[in-house]
Amino acid sequence: MNILAFDTCLDKTYITLANNDKVVKSEVILSDGENYHSAYLISTIVKILKETGLTPKDLDMVATDIGPGSFTGIRACVTVARVLAQQLDIKAVGVSSLEILSKILGGDDLVALDARKNKAYVYDGKILGAIELEEADKIVKGRKLITDNSLLERFSQHTDKAVSYQQKSYPIGEILAKLALSKQETDWRKLKPLYIQPPPVFGR
Repeated sequence: MNILAFDTCLDKTYITLANNDKVVKSEVILSDGENYHSAYLISTIVKILKETGLTPKDLDMVATDIGPGSFTGIRACVTVARVLAQQLDIKAVGVSSLEILSKILGGDDLVALDARKNKAYVYDGKILGAIELEEADKIVKGRKLITDNSLLERFSQHTDKAVSYQQKSYPIGEILAKLALSKQETDWRKLKPLYIQPPPVFGR
């Protein structure tokens, strides 16, 4: 089974082509100062398929991060996944960024990401939601934790086991592809963004 997995919800664009649980090709795209990294999603997919000698018709499944994360990034990767799955008549799988990050150290770790508005998105085997930071402090106390740069200093006051996923290179695309194998495939119509908090309304 050829799986195309991609994530534009987090700090970079991660794209992986896998055959079952074997990674065939993987790319990581940074924002370049002119364009947000998700702007290169389509061109990089085309590049990966060309380099591996495959065509879109060789794909059996598309997997994407559905959020939470950048609202622009969520819309980009979910839209592309839906279009590909519809046009190619293949299955689609959505995985939360929180679950993906919980696996980067090889376990099933606690995750707490900046949700702004004095809140954190918290995952502890399941998504707990957008929680007030004061409550999140209690949850992370003394525990192994995956977080981001903006909350690392705060949470490091409550645990000496806090790690920011943004400070090292982790195989996020590969993890997404492997998680997709364990998920129930779905019709593209059921693939929806995971907005734990409502998107911002511009001009307000």
